[in-house]
Amino acid sequence: MPQVDPELFDPGQFQAELALKSSPIAAFKKALRRAREVLDARFREGRDIRRLIEDRAWFVDQILTLAWSRFDWSEDADIALIAVGGYGRGELHPCSDIDLLILMDGADHEVFRDSIEGFLTLLWDIGLEVGQSVRSLAECAEEAQADLTVITNLMESRIIAGPEHLRQRMQEVTRAQQMWPSRAFFLAKRAEQKARHARYNDTEYNLEPNVKGSPGGLRDIQTILWIARRQFGTLNLHAMVDQGFLLESEYTLLAESQEFLWKVRYALHMLAGRAEDRLLFDLQRQIAGLLGYEDSNVKLAVERFMQKYYRVVMGIAELTELVFQHFEEVILAGDAAGRVEPLNERFQVRDGYLEVTRGSVFEEAPSALLEIFVLLARHPEIKGVRADTIRLLRDHRYLIDDAFRRDPHNTGLFIELFKSGQGIHRNLRRMNRYGILGRYLPEFGHIVGQMQHDLFHIYTVDAHTLHLIKHLRKLFWPELGEKYPLASKLIEKLPKPELVYLAGLYHDIGKGRGGDHSDLGAADALAFCQRHQLPGWDTQLIVWLVRNHLLMSTTAQRKDLSDPQVIFDFAQKVRDQTYLDYLYVLTVADINATNPTLWNSWRASLLRQLYTETKHALRRGLEHPVGREEQILQTQNAALDILVRSGTDPDDAEQLWSQLGDDYFLRHTSSDIAWHTEAILQHPDSAGPLVLIKETTQREFEGATQIFIYAPDQHDFFAVTVAAMDQLNLSIHDARIITSTSQFTLDTYIVLDADGGSIGENPMRIQEIRSGLVEALRNPADYPTIIQRRVPRQLKHFAFAPQVTIHNDALRPVTILEIIAPDRPGLLARIGKIFLDFDLSLQNAKIATLGERVEDVFFVTDAHHQPLSDPELCARLQLAIVEQLADGDSHIQPSRISI
Repeated sequence: MPQVDPELFDPGQFQAELALKSSPIAAFKKALRRAREVLDARFREGRDIRRLIEDRAWFVDQILTLAWSRFDWSEDADIALIAVGGYGRGELHPCSDIDLLILMDGADHEVFRDSIEGFLTLLWDIGLEVGQSVRSLAECAEEAQADLTVITNLMESRIIAGPEHLRQRMQEVTRAQQMWPSRAFFLAKRAEQKARHARYNDTEYNLEPNVKGSPGGLRDIQTILWIARRQFGTLNLHAMVDQGFLLESEYTLLAESQEFLWKVRYALHMLAGRAEDRLLFDLQRQIAGLLGYEDSNVKLAVERFMQKYYRVVMGIAELTELVFQHFEEVILAGDAAGRVEPLNERFQVRDGYLEVTRGSVFEEAPSALLEIFVLLARHPEIKGVRADTIRLLRDHRYLIDDAFRRDPHNTGLFIELFKSGQGIHRNLRRMNRYGILGRYLPEFGHIVGQMQHDLFHIYTVDAHTLHLIKHLRKLFWPELGEKYPLASKLIEKLPKPELVYLAGLYHDIGKGRGGDHSDLGAADALAFCQRHQLPGWDTQLIVWLVRNHLLMSTTAQRKDLSDPQVIFDFAQKVRDQTYLDYLYVLTVADINATNPTLWNSWRASLLRQLYTETKHALRRGLEHPVGREEQILQTQNAALDILVRSGTDPDDAEQLWSQLGDDYFLRHTSSDIAWHTEAILQHPDSAGPLVLIKETTQREFEGATQIFIYAPDQHDFFAVTVAAMDQLNLSIHDARIITSTSQFTLDTYIVLDADGGSIGENPMRIQEIRSGLVEALRNPADYPTIIQRRVPRQLKHFAFAPQVTIHNDALRPVTILEIIAPDRPGLLARIGKIFLDFDLSLQNAKIATLGERVEDVFFVTDAHHQPLSDPELCARLQLAIVEQLADGDSHIQPSRISI
């Protein structure tokens, strides 16, 4: 810490300020404001971060000393002001809590009560964020014995004011050696770390990571130091080199990583103006700029910055794992020799952990760098890799070069890992953490830590890729057979499951290089297959899956699956039942690994429908595509079977169906048609709108709920319906709009609650929805007010100009309106109001919400049920939508109109 820094704090000037004021508060606040400005300016200039946080601690020392001196403690008073915790280490970020201990010799607090209260009140009045405790020596001992956090805080202490001997006595009575034996302290700290990591889903790759608490964050480094302090009496990182726990290179990496995270944390506090340790979206861009990152042709500055962040915390996580294993061996095992079980000439198992038989193994047999992971997969009972062997792995990564990658023995080992009965994901993750996977597959190394700056992809590309393989493996679990019945069944039948794992490994590997990542990944996959000498059929399948891994999800979510032509076109691209099976399994895993909130029964039903219809098309033969009439007849016959079994007169059903039009039977399943038909026949027209709600069952795993509405058609029906649903706090995920020849509308909406949760089986909630919709549709003139909800913070950050494309369908008499826009509360209600204002009729809609954006497709006609033909009208419609959805953004994205 600096001995004197007059620019940061000038005692003489401060005393002059005090003399001018009747109250000291103004002078203290001015000094705090001045120090913050000086330190922030130094940070922006690139001052050494370690010096900055020490300078702030020094400045606070001066302020606290002066504040303390304003109260009467008497010269020989046994009371001291002590810095503890991070402040005790002499480290303070701009808005970090200032942890203080007011320590007394005796337990009688009353003697100093007035002075203590006055001192703390002054600190609060001048705006210092203080975390304080007032304890006697005996109370310190009692608290430290009972609470791990207290003993940890007290291990890091230094005197600010008062007698130093009091602090030393406190250190004596709270010595960790007598209160927390090494074993107990280590186990407690390890449990504390595991619990903290669990709060962050045990991953370094959160979208808005916490630089302090997340895995690989600053707290992990501090935990290492606390254990080292307890074991060796030092809190110095470099001292761990002397103890043999870190190599000099590892110490350098850890120190540099700590300084990087310090910079990020300093910037967070500075920009947020508070103790904010989360890397929030709205701060990530600003911090990237502050730290000198710039946009490139391929990556945004924020993506480059966040890739650096993720790689840093991944490196910290790797090193902390290594050090923790060292601690375990020294503290828990002690001098015990350990039980050794040989596996082969190169590897053995000691106390449940795999290790090399000698330090020269990797130099003598570089293939062992891959063999170790194959052995771990073959022996799932092995807990992991011993710390010394992890270090040897890291130190010998340089042996993986082009010759190593071409060696048939090595390529065989890598493929063998993917053929293992278990442990594939676990060992790929280890390979990634130890830096082996990125060395063996340089193309994978490029995506390590790479993030996509959106809300749709919640993991970095490498983490998402490994999660996908994990989800593929989980499809074999019997307990998940109910949630993923078709995928679980299909993966058991795949002739070579390893091929879908390899396709998963490469499906996103082309991201971050510019161009179509599917094509780039397919080229990389082809080179991989050729290098690994895979058979021609295997190669063709893997390359096809990588190139087309988005085909099934985009078709299911953006195309009208009731259209036989859509099914036929998709079947032509797949062409083979086995390819369809592989693609379906890969798609299910990809969706679940992208964002766990994406999977629900609605998406599952879309994929299952596409799979089933395509399977039928392939079975018939692509030279015999099914016609609309044949499909309608098949659906009607199946629905009629259901109705007859339930006692419905088939003549009544067929009379009703004659009024509904072909599209209704193309867009609904036979079971839904039977459900609708029975309810409509029992519902008198005079009773007003019919609203049916298919209650979500537990089997649907928090899936979406289907709402069916049957009522006389009216021009404002869609606008009123979506506005009413918005008021009922519902989020619409799909809409099927159909008008019968008898001028009745038959609309189906797939909905979730606005927070993304399921409506479930709550009868009161279902009745509220049914009553609200019936009332709104019975009195459409009382148009529901569009609720102006606050845009969530994360969505607000991802604002962009809406894109609106308008063109007429070449095959059907409708105009297609495609909208890509930021997701906002009440978005569909706003669009519905625009349709009403422009006198448009909605014929169908496909609703897709992808993280922070919506990609919706509407099929509309004019009031006379004709496609739009007036270019000027289309231009005004386009402008109205953009202005309504842009939230004040005047930068309108060029859009296309083709009529």
